[in-house]
Amino acid sequence: MAVPPSTHLHRLLPIFLGLFQGALLLFFALFVTYDEASAQAEDTNLVASQVYSTFPFFQDIQVMLVVGLGLLLTFLPRYGFSALTHNFLLLNFSMQWALVLQGLLHHFHHGQIHLDLHKLLISEFAAVTVLISVGAILGRASPCQLLVMATCEIPVYLASEWVIVACLGVLDVGGTITIHVFSCYFGLGVSKALFGATQQPLHPKETPTPRSDLMSLVGTLILWVFWPSFVAVLCQPGDAQHCAILNTLLAMSASAITTVVASSLLERDGKLSPGHLQNGSLAGGVAIGVVADMPMPPVAALALGSLSAVVCVLGFRFLTPLLGRKLTLHDQCGIHNLHGLPGILGATASVVAVLVASKDASGSHSSQLSPVGGNASEVAEGQWGGRGGGGQALCQAAGLAVALGASLLAGLLTGAALRLPCLARPPERLCFDDSLYFKIQDQAESP
Repeated sequence: MAVPPSTHLHRLLPIFLGLFQGALLLFFALFVTYDEASAQAEDTNLVASQVYSTFPFFQDIQVMLVVGLGLLLTFLPRYGFSALTHNFLLLNFSMQWALVLQGLLHHFHHGQIHLDLHKLLISEFAAVTVLISVGAILGRASPCQLLVMATCEIPVYLASEWVIVACLGVLDVGGTITIHVFSCYFGLGVSKALFGATQQPLHPKETPTPRSDLMSLVGTLILWVFWPSFVAVLCQPGDAQHCAILNTLLAMSASAITTVVASSLLERDGKLSPGHLQNGSLAGGVAIGVVADMPMPPVAALALGSLSAVVCVLGFRFLTPLLGRKLTLHDQCGIHNLHGLPGILGATASVVAVLVASKDASGSHSSQLSPVGGNASEVAEGQWGGRGGGGQALCQAAGLAVALGASLLAGLLTGAALRLPCLARPPERLCFDDSLYFKIQDQAESP
């Protein structure tokens, strides 16, 4: 049985979390409050309508992050307890940390921060970046390292998201650039700096079993079902939200079928790879997020979903081993294939969609590209602020560049900080093992 590290290292986690929660209690007591109850019937009805229209989407996203993503990470056979628990812990920690930072930066007025459901939702979107990034180092990092990583990543994400959306005016309703691309390359930067130039050998506890792959596939199915809510929740209710839901469903359906085709063709015996199914089926949801509410025909959503699945499967089959050999880059969950490559593909598609829509608005093409219930000229005028299609296309490309550059640099710096001995990185022989952090009741105690 694995011998755990010294007791004082295990005390780091409750001390870290206890101090954090205590500080947060004090901060909320002094500065955070709810909006005052509305006395006007019209205002009350408006608030009720907003809550009833948003909360079902919010619940879907909660199921995605807590259950779906948690189960997706259980492909490591002896790390299931840790994967689920650390995912749940990081979600709550990162959401509260994002609430504090966003409140101080954007919502601090007259000494108070007024909390509502929309602010909580935005904080959960910030937490998603952490949940994706830790996939690069899953199983080889301690809980304290993961918490420090979240502490560093959230403020960098908020800053980059502000630059991309507020300053550059990038259109990214589903977070393809701001969330998926950023979190992927932040996690890869952390991995590169944390593990250095040493190529990580295959660990004996790292190989999935049929049972662990089955649990992970259940997580994929849950994510697949609820993903349209993640993309559409921030859209304007009505036509834009309807269009985003339809495009996401089409893209994910195409990616699921294409994953089966690509995986079967790449395997010599024609059998399917569980890893390909677990990730490729979701690639369409990653890629479509940036263009989900843009003017585009339904066939474009199907094509983007299929292409993203091909890119994801090819990444697992060829690119991940190549990066491991040439760059000694460790990517435990393959986040580069699921979030990075489809994210870049989606960002490129947004540049093309903006240029095509601008031509349509000028009368060069028919109105086939208009979204549900609208026309391309109205969309261009309303969304692009008079910049024109060429200017907006440049902004889309610039947003991708900012997300890539900021995430890689910040990830490398954070990974260097995680090498501090006080953060209790587990020794190699104890990686990917729940017994390091959990009391497993059915295991026989060693003498």
